[in-house]
This record gives sequence, C-alpha cells and structure tokens, in this order.
Amino acid sequence: MDNAQRSRRHYWIPTPQADGPLDHQIDYVLFDRHTAWISRWRAPNYDRSMSRDVLVAELTAPGSLQLTHYPYPDRLEPGAVLVEMLASGICGTDKHTFRGETEQYAGTEHASSTPFPIIQGHENVGRVVAIGEGGATAFDGTELIPGDRVVPAPNRACGQCRYCRQDFPYYFCRNLENYGNSLTSAEPPHLFGGFAEYLYLRPGTPVFKVPEALPTGVAVLTELFAVTHSLDLVRAAPRPGGFAPGDTVVIMGAGPVGLVHAAKAALMGAERVIAVDPYRRRGDLTAELGATDVIEATAADPTLTGQVRELTEGRLADVVVDATGHPDSFVPSLDLLRDGGTLVEVGAFVDLGPVPVNPAALLGRNLTIIGVAGEDARAYDRTLAMLNEHHERVPFHRAVTHQFPLTEAETAMQTALGADDAMKVVITPNPG
Repeated sequence: MDNAQRSRRHYWIPTPQADGPLDHQIDYVLFDRHTAWISRWRAPNYDRSMSRDVLVAELTAPGSLQLTHYPYPDRLEPGAVLVEMLASGICGTDKHTFRGETEQYAGTEHASSTPFPIIQGHENVGRVVAIGEGGATAFDGTELIPGDRVVPAPNRACGQCRYCRQDFPYYFCRNLENYGNSLTSAEPPHLFGGFAEYLYLRPGTPVFKVPEALPTGVAVLTELFAVTHSLDLVRAAPRPGGFAPGDTVVIMGAGPVGLVHAAKAALMGAERVIAVDPYRRRGDLTAELGATDVIEATAADPTLTGQVRELTEGRLADVVVDATGHPDSFVPSLDLLRDGGTLVEVGAFVDLGPVPVNPAALLGRNLTIIGVAGEDARAYDRTLAMLNEHHERVPFHRAVTHQFPLTEAETAMQTALGADDAMKVVITPNPG
C-alpha cells in the first residue's frame, strides 16, 4: 500500500469469521470511503484459538497485587484503540499507591484518591492491534494503523473544561482520567492499565508513534523523560532565574525522576550536574547518564550545602530539581540555590504532608519555585525524537535495571520498592 492510499479517508475494520466472535478476529481490511476495500492486515501474535481471557495484575487494595483475568474486549467504541502491551515501567506513583499513599493533586479542585481495584501501569509501550470504527490518529495527526508501535499518554483530558479550552497541560483538567491510576478496573472494559496483556485506550487519548530505530527498552522511558519538560520551562524563564548553557544543576534524589533530569540537563548544556543521593549505585548510574559530580548524602546531611558550595566555587546552584518524592527535601533544596535561582519541585506528586517555609527568605533571595505535576502531552514527540537521536551515544537503557514478566508482577513491585538496588523496573506482558 503506497502513501497516497494511506492518505485517503479510511479506517481499519476487523472482518468477521464464521468460527468465532469479533473479539478474536485476526484479519483487518483497510476501508477507503472513496475506493472501497484496498488492503488486508493480520494482527501480530493473534491466534484464533487464543483464550478469550486477558491476564492482568490487579491491585485490589494497598499491598494486594493479584493476578486475574478479564474478558478480551468484545467491541471497541468508535475511536478507541486496543494496544498489545510490550513494556510497562513501575513509577514512583505506583509504589506510593501500593503502599497506600493514594491522595493525589492535593489542594486542587480535582484532588483524588485511588479507586480500587485498579490495573496499574502508565509508563507504557505497546503495539496497536485494533481500532474502533472511524479510525484514530496519533497526536501528530497521522493515522494510527494496526501494527504501529506506540507510547500512549497516561492521561485523557476532557477537552471541555476551562483549562483544556485554554490549552493548559493535562493535569489542570477538572475531569481528568488517568490510566493505571484513576480508572478502576471494576468497570468494563476493565483494561485501563499497563500491567496487563492488553491496554484499552478510550477515544481521544493522546498516542505517539515510536521511531522505528528506537528500542522498546528505551521507549518505555518516554513518559518519564517527558516530565523533564520542567527544564524547558526553566530555560524559558528570564534572569535572575532560568537556565542557560554553562549553568549548574543539582538533582536532589537520583531515583528514576532525578536520573532523567540529570540526563536532560547534560544534553541541554549544563556545565555541572550534581546528583545528591544516599545510595552509591544510583549515584553512579546517574553519572553514566550525565551527572558530573555525585554527593552520597541525604537532604538532611548538615554538610550538604557546604559540599555543593565547594563544587561550585561558592556560587551554589542555578537550578535545583527536587525529585525525592518526600517533603523533607524541599527546604534543603532551597538552601542549595544561589540568590535568584530556581527550584523545580517535581517529586511530591503524592501528598505526604506539609513543611514549614519562610516566605521572607524566598522574597529576600528572589527565588523562583516551579511546581510540575507531570509530563505534558506536547512534550512527547520531541522527547521521542531526543531519545532516538541520542540513544546510541547516551546509555539511556541503563536506567532499566530490572525486567519481569507479567506473572511476576508482585516480585517486580517488591524489587522496585528496594531503592538501594533498583532504578527503573519494567514489566513485560508481551516481550517483543
């Protein structure tokens, strides 16, 4: 099929078979409204004798991760997309939820708590296997077809509230749906998270095509790297804040979120990238991806500010990224900034309580604080392009320290909780 044929108004339709219901069909025809049937495609890994059940790892309550089955979707609503899951990363949010720390977007009009049971997993890579009537497009406007390898956004904004109408990032949406997070698996078609053999994407979910040369083991980091649009926001700010090549960036907490911010800061031209973390292995890995210096310490270490001051010849940091996920690191992060510097708070997604801050110190030192509640859908395509451009030179794949099959989801979660040993832990429901 040539590009001219692909550009016409058409969509993929599963063709009925006499020996099974629609949900088991493996043959698709490309229907063009002007020229009728023009192509046939067979979905990968489909077998007419396959079980109708879809294996999932369901979090029924905090600490209770159970393997169970749900029906393969009988039909897709118009514009919906069914994805065969290749890889799903365990996020810090997943770990918080597993531990029972479930209050999110605290202090906003759309604060929420996890609606158990859920299928976790929102850092996803998969392959399109079915599309609802009328077809669907990727975020860049190109047509999605079965066989496309994609990264779906973890969130579906309503498009109707005042924030959506004004083109705010998704996390401002007042009717937000979060895959692997706010959509309960108790409601059909159940498959709303990546810890499953298949992921059901509702119409309007942003979906991004993965460059052909980008390995799945790197593409699974896309959602995580998209959060580093935080540094793009800082770069756009004027002095005395902001970021420019040659600046110093401190990463407080060298977990997965800190790791990708270190890599991004290095690619943006930071002269020094200083990682602060109590675990040597995490610090060493961050150095592989871009950190110039590693301080083995916690945020509470009384010598920390002095160590940063020594590394920066007394100037301290232009930018500090607080990525620990714990409120106790917030004030120490402010202490590492030069006057006029910028703090990016990107780790405290779950409400673990307040900390005292002196506003007079913020004002007197002309500090800027930027809170970033997640990635931005507009950052995905350029993030995928960045990963594709640099993955052969920068060992992004080293961020994935452990992989487990779906049947070992409980072991995967327990491994991810071991901060001293694990960085990014990935579940591979259908390795390919």
